[in-house]
Amino acid sequence: MQRMTDGIATSSALDPFLRELQFNRGSATDTARALQALIDASLDRLPLPGHGATIERWRCLAAVAACDLALVKLYEGHTDALAIIAEIGDGFVPDSGQAWSVWAAEPPNARLVAQVISDGNGEIALQGTKAWCSGAASVSHALVTAWNERNEPILAAVDLRQPGIRVTNEGWMAVGMSASASVDVHFDNVRATRIGAPRAYLERAGFWHGGGGIAACWFGAAAAIGNFVKQDAARRADPYKLAHLGAIDTALSSTSSLLRETAAQIDRDPHADALPGAFRARLAAERAAIEVIERAGRALGAAPLCRNRHFASLMADLPVFIRQSHAERDEAALAERIVKKESSAWNL
Repeated sequence: MQRMTDGIATSSALDPFLRELQFNRGSATDTARALQALIDASLDRLPLPGHGATIERWRCLAAVAACDLALVKLYEGHTDALAIIAEIGDGFVPDSGQAWSVWAAEPPNARLVAQVISDGNGEIALQGTKAWCSGAASVSHALVTAWNERNEPILAAVDLRQPGIRVTNEGWMAVGMSASASVDVHFDNVRATRIGAPRAYLERAGFWHGGGGIAACWFGAAAAIGNFVKQDAARRADPYKLAHLGAIDTALSSTSSLLRETAAQIDRDPHADALPGAFRARLAAERAAIEVIERAGRALGAAPLCRNRHFASLMADLPVFIRQSHAERDEAALAERIVKKESSAWNL
């Protein structure tokens, strides 16, 4: 089986691997094992965003999302961590076989405080709680956001296999995406290594490159749902089902075009402000996902929701996953950028 080209994973290598991958959807334990299988096969070594193959990176994320959304939640976090370390890690190199995540949620009641232990090598101690920590019970390492003594946001790499870390069963009541096991984690004087300068994680060029990757995940799952409708229409077509399929095709085709355009722009100018492009891609993918979910349910009825585990999982997980979008707040943030531009934003 093909694995990689020149040490970099490709979607053509991922597709057959995912078809042969055996795991129980909905099981956090099996989802973690599937992530480790991808890591062990070196299928986590994706092209870095902004290095000329961003669309291939996003195709890989979409392929895993089409397989399972809880799995891509862990896979995207792991591959995002590797990209962040490559961008601002200043020589920090993760060991082979490690499973990483990025825990950057900052609700007001769950923050980490970082105290410097050794400024020379960036060693710090972490105290507090992180919320929505995907894969907390299964990943070996994480990049976590925290706040230093000057109340500046920092990023730290932490080995989760050490004393002082308590993974809870708290903080995640959703049925959708349950296998991502995104729970609260408590840190009590936990050793970690600062990654980059204060604010570097938020101000780096790749921050919104990663945001565009989330849109690729949403798109991949929506496309998989659309394919169920396409396959059913090929067997038993009727005018109503075909109308739903035509609308699904329009939504997915326009979103895929926007994702390709956004990825190409990132590669052309990787240091430019990528927020507008990432927000457009995310909002378009969210809107497409909502339409595909609605139309697929109406086109296919209850049978696949009750009898097809893959379809049912996608339909249950995707509405939860797309709520990572901030909805109208993201639309407003995009609009603020648009009104500041002197030229029209809508040219052919």
